[in-house]
Amino acid sequence: MIRWAGPKDVEAIAELYERSFATLDFLPTLHTLEEHRRWFGGCVLAQQDVWVAEEDGRVVGFLALDGDLGTYFYVDPDWHHRGVGSALFAEAQQARPNGFRFWVFQQNARARRFYENRGCSVVELTDGSGNEERTPDALYEWRPAGRGSSGR
Repeated sequence: MIRWAGPKDVEAIAELYERSFATLDFLPTLHTLEEHRRWFGGCVLAQQDVWVAEEDGRVVGFLALDGDLGTYFYVDPDWHHRGVGSALFAEAQQARPNGFRFWVFQQNARARRFYENRGCSVVELTDGSGNEERTPDALYEWRPAGRGSSGR
């Protein structure tokens, strides 16, 4: 089930984020779980559109959109390949029918394949100097069929 996230989801979102982010072993660990709780509770849920995927009362994925920019899209590693990511991606498509953009680390081959299999395309590659992790990333874009990239 996909539903709108609320304050009671902050703990589960922060913990899921930590578990998922830890699988990206090429990235430095920059923040604590407590910092993530404060960030998601005080900034992300308060200022962005956030949905969670829930199964049997447990948050197994989440998605955040700030306007037409996807800021977070994470699935619990134990729930990969079970349709959670696809359901969240479909929610983003429904919420932003004219398209959206999001950043992905270039080394995150699994995520890149996931997005490319859903019709997303790379619109920019960077050296990572603009992100906190200082790791090369790629700006992806999803547009509905028949609509090209809006450019930058």
